[in-house]
Amino acid sequence: MSVNRTPLIYINNVYFGKEVEKEKVLNISDLDYTSIKKKLTDRDISCRELTEYYIKNIERKKDLNAFISVFSDTALEQAQKIDRKIEQGTAGSLAGLVLGVKDLLVIQGRKTTCGSKILSNFVSPYSATVIKKLEAEDVIFIGKTNMDEFAMGSSNENSFFKPVKNPHDATRVPGGSSGGSATAVGGDLCMAALGTDTGGSIRQPASFCGVVGLKPTYGRVSRFGLVAYASSLDQIGPVTKSVSDTALLLQVISGHDERDSTSANKGVPDFNGSINQNIKGLRIGLPKEYFSEGLEPDVAEAISLAVDFFKRNGAEIKQVSLPHTEYAIAAYYIIATAEASANLARYDGVRYGFRDESAVNLEDMYVKSRTKGFGSEVKRRIMLGTFVLSSGYYDAYYLKAQKVRSLIRNDFESVFKSVDCLVTPTSPTTAFRLNEKVDDPLTMYLSDVFTVSLNLAGLPGISIPCGSDSNGLPVGLQLIGKPFDEATILTVADFFEKHFVE
Repeated sequence: MSVNRTPLIYINNVYFGKEVEKEKVLNISDLDYTSIKKKLTDRDISCRELTEYYIKNIERKKDLNAFISVFSDTALEQAQKIDRKIEQGTAGSLAGLVLGVKDLLVIQGRKTTCGSKILSNFVSPYSATVIKKLEAEDVIFIGKTNMDEFAMGSSNENSFFKPVKNPHDATRVPGGSSGGSATAVGGDLCMAALGTDTGGSIRQPASFCGVVGLKPTYGRVSRFGLVAYASSLDQIGPVTKSVSDTALLLQVISGHDERDSTSANKGVPDFNGSINQNIKGLRIGLPKEYFSEGLEPDVAEAISLAVDFFKRNGAEIKQVSLPHTEYAIAAYYIIATAEASANLARYDGVRYGFRDESAVNLEDMYVKSRTKGFGSEVKRRIMLGTFVLSSGYYDAYYLKAQKVRSLIRNDFESVFKSVDCLVTPTSPTTAFRLNEKVDDPLTMYLSDVFTVSLNLAGLPGISIPCGSDSNGLPVGLQLIGKPFDEATILTVADFFEKHFVE
């Protein structure tokens, strides 16, 4: 705690009266890391003061339930070490950035629960590649954020550790499955967070919580140390307060990793160089399939205003078609659940995780451990995935879904011959109320209708705030880029963020 000698009475920014000890007040709630970093460099504030600020915010707003675990003591120790590095001029590129980590990414010596009872006491013996990269750049890890169990959900109501609430309206969901990360950033509980995106799980919560969320190209960021939901779809990405912060984090976590066989052996461009660029002459496509029935009028109006903004600033707007979009949800929920069925078979009560002690034999232990350890949504998806992979149904469902996936990828390849990026809504609605869709899984799944295609095609996408609806809830704008062309969507997103006036 920083202690100053200050007067007792405070009126209109002036203190009067005798001197007492008073805690330093940090006015940083609206600042991103890019802005705070200058204050750290100038020594206007310290990493320890920042860390204390966020720890107190987490406690004060604990009803949001954004965190499963908070690393109060070790975060303060990290902060003190980084303060010394800053003084010595040896600090990393992200020194002092206070980060939340979705509890699907392992950190050595810390619990990784995946939002599930079955892993509620699992302590990881190693750290994910992205964690090691961020550690090397002096990031401060403040805790593990809440999430839908095993990343299976669109509302963050499926967590064993209870639902997360939206920071703009606590009666509404934050989106899922990275709802804890989005609420933590949107609620000023940390500067930024890591999330994962399998079918929209970074972008949709970012949209609902009014923050920036990026899903990189599949293979851009190592998945080593990410507990798998659907291995061909999962991707790690940042949730931040600004596009510039997103570029900074993406710069650090990107790159080839020999420990991840799906990691692309590609160089990492200068994402920071994508910031502060003009969009004049850029060709922006509007897929007609994303502006159809089911889109809330307030969302449609916000996106329309954004498109007009791009047009006024010199971008060329072109109507395009992605004809197989209507099959994306069905294909996604077949492929994702099939991969989940295989990935979650390892949680059997034998090697690690929850084991039911009342079991009388091996089979009984398997059944009881998985029955009691998994929540209802995870069980639903495991059963669906097992069904579509079973003999007699594999060709009819799984194989057909993979063929549809190829058609969806071909649609994007064709469209990107004539445009540089695409603009769509992130979600057809703003944040819906808690419990509104819990009993209707199909309606819940349709929340991902504008996001799943990118995961099927392996493309990068970013959601940025784009105004609000009549209830004051944030609307998200989605930008979709060509494979490994995060730079273009960062350019467009940054220009929009800095120059758009609602």
